[in-house]
Amino acid sequence: MFKKLLNKKMLKNEKGLTLIELLAVIVILAIVAAIAIPAIGNIIDNSRGKALKSDVVNVMNAANIYFTDNPATAAANTVNLDGLSDGGYLESPGGLTEATITYEAGGNTVSAEGVNGSVSIVVTAGTTLVQINAHDGKPIDKVVTIPNVTTPAPQP
Repeated sequence: MFKKLLNKKMLKNEKGLTLIELLAVIVILAIVAAIAIPAIGNIIDNSRGKALKSDVVNVMNAANIYFTDNPATAAANTVNLDGLSDGGYLESPGGLTEATITYEAGGNTVSAEGVNGSVSIVVTAGTTLVQINAHDGKPIDKVVTIPNVTTPAPQP
C-alpha cells in the first residue's frame, strides 16, 4: 500500500520535459526555419525588384509633367534625373542611379539603371510605360531586366 502512494506521489511531481521531447521540438523548429528562410529571402528580393520598377514609373510620370510644363524642352526630346530633380518634378529617384526619358508623340520612352539592396534593374532604351507595367518577370540572379520588346500586331 505504501508503494502505491509513493508511486502516485512521484507521478504527480513529474513536470519537466525529457531530453527526447526537447530534441524533437528542436528538430521541428529547424525544419520550419530551413523552409521559411529561403522563402522570405525570395519575397524580399521580389519586393525590391518591384520597388525599382515603381521608381522607373515615378520617373516617367515626373517626365510627363516636365514635358507638359516645358513644351519648348519637349522639342529637345530628352530629360534625365538631374533635370527632373532640379526642376522640382521629382523629389527622389529612389534606387535609380541614372535614367533618360525621351519625349515621343506616341508615348515617352525610358532608359534606366538602378540598385535596391542586392537587386538591380536595367531598362533598355526605348521602353515604354506600357511595357514596364506589363513586365511581370521576377528577378533572375537579382537583376530585373525590362527589354524594349515590341509586341506584334494582332492578325485579323
